Amino acid sequence: MRTSSKNPEERLPLTQAAFHILLSLADGERHGYSIMRDISTHTKGKLRLGPATLYRSIKHLEEDSLIEESNARPDPALDDERRRYYRLTESGREVLVAEVRRLEDVLMVARTKRSLSSLLSSPSIEEGH
Repeated sequence: MRTSSKNPEERLPLTQAAFHILLSLADGERHGYSIMRDISTHTKGKLRLGPATLYRSIKHLEEDSLIEESNARPDPALDDERRRYYRLTESGREVLVAEVRRLEDVLMVARTKRSLSSLLSSPSIEEGH
């Protein structure tokens, strides 16, 4: 994805890991383990990023200037000094919004497909079965 484009749409689609990392940082700064836990929580355990995938994705997102390491630190008594905290950049926020809009458009098209409409309204699909 590494590109110098200022147009957020040109940086899409995001990988699943990148999307969920940006989504996790949308509410504020987090350290790596907190990002992993948040992703597992908001995907109801369906996506679990291991440390290698997480930190490789974080490295790429930093190289793409979508996230940056934060210098702000919590109270040292409440934190481990080895933790690195990350936050969205303005470009990261713009790309995240563009990706959410892209996914909304895809979902809207999927809902218009007659062969899918009955399946999408089925309780077994909504429950993940």
